Amino acid sequence: MANLNFDKKLYFITFLLGALGVVLGAFGAHWLAERLPAQQLGSYKTGILYHFIHVLASICVLNIVKNEPNKALRVSVVLFNVGILFFSGSIYLLATRDVIGLTYYKWLGPITPIGGLFFISGWINAAICSLKS
Repeated sequence: MANLNFDKKLYFITFLLGALGVVLGAFGAHWLAERLPAQQLGSYKTGILYHFIHVLASICVLNIVKNEPNKALRVSVVLFNVGILFFSGSIYLLATRDVIGLTYYKWLGPITPIGGLFFISGWINAAICSLKS
């Protein structure tokens, strides 16, 4: 029963991240497109792409867990969601830092690959779980 509540929370967080992706995508397409150089806008779009890929991956994994309970597989969803925050979140901030006034925050750069490691860890965890089931 406790896992069911945890799964509901994971679905909720994932769906909120999906909604956030739509908002940030629209913000990029409409407001930022006129204000960012092409390279920064390209980076921003990369953040959106990875954001949505991992929202969809999280939903897929949660649906697998729903049909075949697997505590270890839930870890992939957590890793994907944290990866979205770190990887995509840092890209959003880095791409827009001139527009939003974050030009002095150099520590944002190293957060992007940390988010990437969360994504990679989520995929490796899912692969290992698939071998065990």
